[in-house]
Amino acid sequence: MRNPLLSKKLKRTETRLLIIDDNQIRFNQIRELLTSSGHVVQATLLDDLQTFEKQLHQNWDLVIFGRAYDLKYEQALSLIQLSKQPNLPIILLKPEDYQAEQYAGYIRKGIYDILNLDYPDRFYLGLLRALLFSRLMLTQQHLMDELESAQTHAQSLVHDSNKAVALIQEGIHIQANPEYLQLFGIKNEDDIVGLPLLDLLQPKDLNDFKLRFKKITQGQFDLGRLEIATLNDHLSIPNPLKIEFLPATDEDALQITIDIETSEASNAASGTADKNVQKPNTYQLINRTITKQPSDINALVLFSLASCPETIFEGNWVTSKNYFSEIEAFLKEQTHVPLFKVSPGIFAALFQAESKAKLESKLIGLSSLTKPQLLTVNQSSYPLNLRIGYVILDSEIRDESHFEQFITSAYNTALPQNAPTAGLELETHLDIPTMEIRPKEIKPLNSLPESSLIRALEKSLERGEIHLKYQQLYDKQDTNLYTYEVTSGFIFENTWKDLSSLRELAEDPELSIKLDRWILVESCKQLHNFITQYPEAKLIVNLNKEILFHDRTFPEFISKLITIVRSKLTHPLILQFSEEDLTQNISDAQKHITQLHQFGAKISLRDFGNTIYSESALRQLDVNCLTLHRSLTQMLNTEQSTEELQEKIKTFHEIKPVEIMLRELNDMTLFANAWNVDARFIQGDYFQKKLDHLIDVQDQ
Repeated sequence: MRNPLLSKKLKRTETRLLIIDDNQIRFNQIRELLTSSGHVVQATLLDDLQTFEKQLHQNWDLVIFGRAYDLKYEQALSLIQLSKQPNLPIILLKPEDYQAEQYAGYIRKGIYDILNLDYPDRFYLGLLRALLFSRLMLTQQHLMDELESAQTHAQSLVHDSNKAVALIQEGIHIQANPEYLQLFGIKNEDDIVGLPLLDLLQPKDLNDFKLRFKKITQGQFDLGRLEIATLNDHLSIPNPLKIEFLPATDEDALQITIDIETSEASNAASGTADKNVQKPNTYQLINRTITKQPSDINALVLFSLASCPETIFEGNWVTSKNYFSEIEAFLKEQTHVPLFKVSPGIFAALFQAESKAKLESKLIGLSSLTKPQLLTVNQSSYPLNLRIGYVILDSEIRDESHFEQFITSAYNTALPQNAPTAGLELETHLDIPTMEIRPKEIKPLNSLPESSLIRALEKSLERGEIHLKYQQLYDKQDTNLYTYEVTSGFIFENTWKDLSSLRELAEDPELSIKLDRWILVESCKQLHNFITQYPEAKLIVNLNKEILFHDRTFPEFISKLITIVRSKLTHPLILQFSEEDLTQNISDAQKHITQLHQFGAKISLRDFGNTIYSESALRQLDVNCLTLHRSLTQMLNTEQSTEELQEKIKTFHEIKPVEIMLRELNDMTLFANAWNVDARFIQGDYFQKKLDHLIDVQDQ
């Protein structure tokens, strides 16, 4: 008996190979190895990033990575994971410095296998295994698509052709749609549940029906379509009944459909049936999604409008239409889960988890989306106020009526909240105290000019409407996967104001400190909730200088926060300050940094590296991390400036062994080129946009 891996099935379809290598000979070897064994091969060779980016828009069976001038295998992995084929297997040609004990590490990073071309037979078999896996993945997806299409088609036909439908189990009715009840003159579904099928159909030729029905229950569905004359005088349509039996979702159940469509109805529907036949109901789409990605616990989260701005109706109809389209786009971006349109402006999202605690953690995190939001429509900003509720899906959604029950329950059930415990009483134990501000350094508040923006900020803080934005970092070493930078802002006159660059805030140091303490408390609430899902999560929180220089109880405050967050990490909080703010008073800054280190915090500098004082500041300040200035990020746009950036980073590392982050990598070129410099953490919209709550985009 031959190994099925060596069957001819794999050879019948063209094998599409994307080979990354700077060696034409190896490329030819791989291609000839397959063609000599009867494979039809379409292979492309490249060794540069730009061509690789273009080729990822095509469909491939395998990627084989050898060696390239400006492309690392880690880059290839990350770009594939963010492409339209995230599960595309990548084979690594054995590196020159490879050690056998490194194998597991490569696999954990995402490499499918490591193969050695010096052993052609083993290489060929390894390639076949990877190819078989790739084909199985594609086949599985194709079959799921076909199944979904067939089920949708069948259910849509039932809906569109006006049929009476019921479920039968062991010859007894267990469920029926309104058309079925009406057909037999029954007013309530409860009256039909438990009623034998024969009592309702009352076939004229009873023995023939019994014999055929028995064969159908045994699986002979080729006998499932029939016509019977009935003796039931409550029937609302004339004989004979056109009946079809189909298998139901449950193994021991049958679906019976009876055609009740009149000739007039048939004519009226003929113009639209073809158009709508493939259009499934929302509840059917939800059922399909759960079938495709089953989970122990499923919940529907309902997003609806708490209020609607009148201004969107004052313009043209395009503005109104686009406003509702933008709501959907906003929710997709914020949730990263399957989203379903219930009605205009109302959407249901499917959240899944392995446990009740993890699901609750996800739902608690969504509360931040109930704050007033902004939507950009046709280059103008409009307010968005969401009402959010949820319901646990404890069964399959049977029909529209059942779906409506779930939606009603979700609309009336508020999201769960962080429950205070003995160790996490953030509201009471961390009330913001009156600040001790040195009067000789700070102007008294009443001498400052009135600022409408500052007053609006105060009110926004009082209402708890400051927005915290979380953006995930990509760790090239794949060890700190759940590090998030926290930025903040608020909405002022329908415009977003970033609090880290708000100059007016420096005029009111007491408000600045109060604000930063609130940001720390709220972000730590999110972190405490999030570590239920990801225990290794940590935050980089952006703060202003006033809390460092003028809040004398700040170190103790941080110590208390770290304690009650209950993280298993020794340093779950990294406090990030502007380089410019700290270099204005380096000696004082270092004194406060030393204290914060003693109380368990790490320190980072943001907007670093763009002045002649940067290197000096790095030498004098005991910091752990650097977030580089946006002008340094832009150096990744060209090969020459990327090399210059690498030299800068090399200098920073020589001064101090710090962790370096590059932010604002908002396109594929910047994201990919960031792998060519020694910045361990990379971040930007290409990987994950700034979101209002913590999620892991790599696990959605």
